[in-house]
Amino acid sequence: MHIRVLGSAAGGGFPQWNCNCRQCAGVRNGTLRAQRRTQSSIALSDNGVDWVLCNASPDIRAQLESFAPLQPARQLRDTAITAVVLMDSQIDHCTGLLSLREGCPHSVYCTGRVHEDLSSGFPLFGMLKHWNGGLQWRTLGLDREPFQIPACKHLRLRAIPLVSNAPPYSPNRGNPQPGDTIGLFIEDLQSGASLFYAPGLGQIDAEVLGWMQRADCLLLDGTLWRDDEMRVCEVGQSLGSDMGHLAQSGPGGMLEVLEGFPRQRKVLIHINNTNPILDEDSAERALLERRGIEVAFDGMDIVL
Repeated sequence: MHIRVLGSAAGGGFPQWNCNCRQCAGVRNGTLRAQRRTQSSIALSDNGVDWVLCNASPDIRAQLESFAPLQPARQLRDTAITAVVLMDSQIDHCTGLLSLREGCPHSVYCTGRVHEDLSSGFPLFGMLKHWNGGLQWRTLGLDREPFQIPACKHLRLRAIPLVSNAPPYSPNRGNPQPGDTIGLFIEDLQSGASLFYAPGLGQIDAEVLGWMQRADCLLLDGTLWRDDEMRVCEVGQSLGSDMGHLAQSGPGGMLEVLEGFPRQRKVLIHINNTNPILDEDSAERALLERRGIEVAFDGMDIVL
């Protein structure tokens, strides 16, 4: 299984276009040792030729330009993107579909609740039908049954319902329902290796722990270091828990949870511009390194 991190930041990227916090200012003026990051998305393949996007971020064009295997190479106009799987209906996870309109139709795998949001509050399915048939919906059920994408026949995927939060244009905002957000458990039928991918994860219950234990690699929500980080950095009032993201620090935080996973490779993704782990010289980054936890970066390749 080939995994390419196309984008590793949370919404707005890093540095965020309108933010002058210490970290965004520092990466712009060169005083912070950190890598620039685009908004979160990964690509999966079982052969290195045919690829499945997991989320399509607003930065998709730049991400495609940075990764040759996804660029046109076989005929006058083409793409190696064979399907898109959406984890949720958040703007920073699906707006890239608008930039892919010239390549429609696209097979888009998502839950019924995500399809509803993207047909009403943010009607991508309706808008894009005017481009060669637009988006062809492939329903993801919540029964944990495996599904496969024809072009990547050696990958077996399962949609795992997660507790996070729905976007502001969803009727479920503030009252998330099963299917608003999913993670993916992905198995390579050739190597036997597996990945659990969850860029939006607000709570970790017994079922999620079970899927994490089965996986060889964990690619998990790394949005915030502390729950009140937006307030402390004076860039907003929302808590991480309000937005549906489990903070790394504190009792029951991601670091505490990951102590129970010594076997797995552990990588944090979807990292907010305020999170000190972006600063490669920070104490928080050093703590992650001591615990064997990696920080995803744009262009990161993982092979399982």
